[in-house]
Amino acid sequence: MSNYEVRSYKDTYTLYELSEESTASRVLVCPERGGIVIGCQLNGLELFYLDKATFEHPTANIRGGNPILFPICGQLEEQAYEWNGQSYKMANHGVARTAVWEVVSTGTEDGASITIRLQSNEETLRSYPFAFELLFTYVLQDGQLHTRQQYRNLSEAAAMPFYAGFHPYFAIDSDKKIAYETDATRYFDYNDNVEKPFDGVIDFDELVEAVCLLDAKKSEISFPVLQGARVRLTYDDLFKYMQLWSVKDRPFICVEPWMAKTSELNRQDELVMLNAGEELSANLTIRA
Repeated sequence: MSNYEVRSYKDTYTLYELSEESTASRVLVCPERGGIVIGCQLNGLELFYLDKATFEHPTANIRGGNPILFPICGQLEEQAYEWNGQSYKMANHGVARTAVWEVVSTGTEDGASITIRLQSNEETLRSYPFAFELLFTYVLQDGQLHTRQQYRNLSEAAAMPFYAGFHPYFAIDSDKKIAYETDATRYFDYNDNVEKPFDGVIDFDELVEAVCLLDAKKSEISFPVLQGARVRLTYDDLFKYMQLWSVKDRPFICVEPWMAKTSELNRQDELVMLNAGEELSANLTIRA
């Protein structure tokens, strides 16, 4: 029997389960609900928090798992932006997390994997006037989850602006005063809109809004979760900012690699500009 398996089953939506027997690891993917990973059990420990009611509701924003953020991370001023003299409306975190993705392939060689695709359509074009294709491959291998991303500009002439990211919810014990292992030395505090020195610790029992780590040189961060375990995220240098966030009385923290800060499509200073016909690849790895 293979060490790796991919199976699908129905639980409100069609779910795809990637499993690795040797490490007691399992990943659950829901292409219909934004291509989201709703479960990430690595080495026997479930890492993700999930409010299942928000997942099962067809139009609710999912509170949990690892939502895909594209073409923006965070919010826009009045949920709108201007491009080439025209105004567009876009909801928080963009169009990918609420879209239906299609399954391209699954595999069990060198890991359990699934590749999913999202292409621009009439609905996305109303908010984001660019022809694009996203190909994401989730690979479970050696007790690690790799998210291999391809961002493609299908336009014939226009460069495509975007800043993608992720919004993983990690289940934790009750203590939200957490020490993060990172070489960042400064952060922006959205609670009072002040940039501050970072000593490695953030206490979300004292905060409402997120904070954003600003100047990390190494593209990695680690932190404690449940049962004394530690999670380590490693990612491409494209993800320049790390957003940290939580909600009072909820047992999770969000540790979110972003390519730019919130409202960047309003400022347009740090946009990723992908030329017509080109593609950009990136990876995010979660270990425990």
